[in-house]
Amino acid sequence: MIFEAITPPWEEEHRVLVRLEAETNPDYGENPYKRSVEKLLRFGVVNLDKPRGPTSHELSAKIKSLFKAKRAGHGGTLDPAVSGVLPILIDDATKCAGAVMRGGKEYVCVMRLHGDVSDEKLIEAIKLFTGEIYQVPPIRSSVSRTIRTRIIYRTELIERDGRDILLRISCSGGTYIRKYCHDVGLYLGCGAHMQELRRVRAGPFTEDDSVTILDVYDALKRFKEDGDESLLRSVVKPVEEAVKHLPKIYLLDTAVDAICHGADLAVAGISRVEDSVKRGETVALMTLKGELVALAKARMNAEEILEASHGIAATIERVIMERGTYPPIWKGGKRKVRK
Repeated sequence: MIFEAITPPWEEEHRVLVRLEAETNPDYGENPYKRSVEKLLRFGVVNLDKPRGPTSHELSAKIKSLFKAKRAGHGGTLDPAVSGVLPILIDDATKCAGAVMRGGKEYVCVMRLHGDVSDEKLIEAIKLFTGEIYQVPPIRSSVSRTIRTRIIYRTELIERDGRDILLRISCSGGTYIRKYCHDVGLYLGCGAHMQELRRVRAGPFTEDDSVTILDVYDALKRFKEDGDESLLRSVVKPVEEAVKHLPKIYLLDTAVDAICHGADLAVAGISRVEDSVKRGETVALMTLKGELVALAKARMNAEEILEASHGIAATIERVIMERGTYPPIWKGGKRKVRK
């Protein structure tokens, strides 16, 4: 039985609209899925299936150590007792950790009721707690305990066995499922708690594509001993995988290096835009080859970008791509002319 208030963001369709037809120069940049292993590890993501026991921080530190990375970060903390999807971003890919953390999440949960409740009353409660809800983080949480709004996109009642309720919950980032179960129990009048929890999605990453820590060990062992990259490439994904859920703006080649130097994106530098781009929301700036250049805050909607002849379309938040990957259009104070 499924109760849906809002379509989860990962199921929304994104249509690409053309502002200016353009081609990309094959001499610059590259297909992100054909990067060298060295670059892949600098701009890579491991979609780890976290086991119960270790903390999210411990596993991030382990990945950092295994790949001899300068830094590593994860896309949303999981309690030690919780298993499931834990994206770990390596080196420069860590700049996208916030984007993954703000993405939607999906969990499979066993909620245990503390008393007997009819099916009708239970369904009524699940319906009530689908859509926009208010939450105060649990006492043991690491954030301030203030009332905040969260969204339950969809709740599926998979199975009921007496007082044990098996649920699949799709929600916005920052939703506490432990608190959700507690609040449902308060509404029912009998009390309830979260008995078990597994995260099956974090932003664009799902459990179907996740790997275990043993897979990581095996991939590194094969690469070091035999030079075989295939398993390593199946374990470490390009950073572009971390922004699949974000609305995108595609840049002209001539605009890329300016963005890499921190310039805000002018309308004149845009070739294509997805219709899901909205003013005030985070967007991914991409090359025409599909490479991630930067994360930015949109200052225009998609329709405004198509109609505008000038102006700033987005302000830069985090630059991902290395400077010099694409040639500068300006050099020495003069416009660079391609011969």
